[in-house]
Amino acid sequence: MARGGGRDAPFAAETRQAIEAVWRIESGQLIAVLSRLVGDVGVAEELAQDALVAALEQWPESGVPRNAGAWLTAVAKRRAIDGWRRKERLDDRYTQLAHDLEAELGTDDPALAVEEPIDDDLLRLVFVSCHPVLTKPSRVALTLKLLGGLSTDEIARAFLVPSATIGQRISRAKRTLSEARVPFEVPERAEFPARLGSVLEVIYLIFNEGYSATAGEDWIRPSLCHEALRLGRVLAELTPQEPEVHGLVALMEFQASRLGARTAPSGEPVLLQDQDRARWDRILIGRGVRALARSDRLARGRGPYALQAAIASCHATAPSADDTDWEQIVSLYGALAEVMPSAIVDLNRAVAVSMASGPQAALDVVDGLVREGALSGYHLLPSVRADLLFRLGRTPEARQEFENAAALTSNLRERALLLARAADC
Repeated sequence: MARGGGRDAPFAAETRQAIEAVWRIESGQLIAVLSRLVGDVGVAEELAQDALVAALEQWPESGVPRNAGAWLTAVAKRRAIDGWRRKERLDDRYTQLAHDLEAELGTDDPALAVEEPIDDDLLRLVFVSCHPVLTKPSRVALTLKLLGGLSTDEIARAFLVPSATIGQRISRAKRTLSEARVPFEVPERAEFPARLGSVLEVIYLIFNEGYSATAGEDWIRPSLCHEALRLGRVLAELTPQEPEVHGLVALMEFQASRLGARTAPSGEPVLLQDQDRARWDRILIGRGVRALARSDRLARGRGPYALQAAIASCHATAPSADDTDWEQIVSLYGALAEVMPSAIVDLNRAVAVSMASGPQAALDVVDGLVREGALSGYHLLPSVRADLLFRLGRTPEARQEFENAAALTSNLRERALLLARAADC
């Protein structure tokens, strides 16, 4: 791969890093385009991987193409044509596909190919991955893998389950979709309710992985946030009468408005209370306010996403941390716990209680969660408990809890922050 090693080795290493970055950005769109063309997400993923291998072989010598996504798409299409033609018996469908694709490419040089409009192929891929023939865990895992570009390990950490479990879910999901011959299309309106809940969950999970990465050296991955937000906005226009879609969009708009303030120039995390609010994106906050109002105008009562958006709105519209309406946030978390009972909701409510009523009241709630064991292995439980202990002056206990939290996270930036807070104790 490197040009003879030696002084060219750094060039190859830099190119490989560039390829990995391109793959993170382009893989979802590439698989979506290929899925529409070949009608099988499993085959599409294999073709995309073939294109990645070709890039790893060729780009260290030729350099990264100006339009890397088009290069990968063109190579994958070529591999599809070659694969179909190698089959002894081609049916009419594959013959026509090969002919159409070859005519569309028009050139033997994939680097010169012009990128085609995706026409929301990514959104189609979300709906295919959330088809009712799949179990809910399989839908979410498959879509995160295909659209989010997340590894099996990253998805496993997001779900707090073994990597082997996620790998099996993904394999079974692709096999099930292929055997059921699920069409690559956005479903009819009548089919929306059966898939919409999983679609919203997937989009928000992708956003969350960008907002607070489960692993790696970066605390945030803005490209994932932006892609999830784009998908949410498109979905909102497709389903204008669905209040929870607008609620999710509002939530992501509010959260995304803080991305620029969540890290220091050197990449260290900056906690909410320490952020420079002048760096918050007021345009996104305004969009969030309008999306939440749009959800409320449908007058069906706030669902989980709209309630979370209302909580985010309290933060986004407060002039300062001291001006935040913590009593309102506690009330909203109470309403959220009624419609979506969850230990994580209870943990977040405890944080709000600590700000509204003091750390001891919140510690009583958190200690109850510890006894229940529902969040065992979840790093934010000892992290929240450590902060409460620190505020109560119980610094030796706080230090131990910060260290426990650091041991449970796979994100290097977050681990460093937790260890620094342990040292402050």
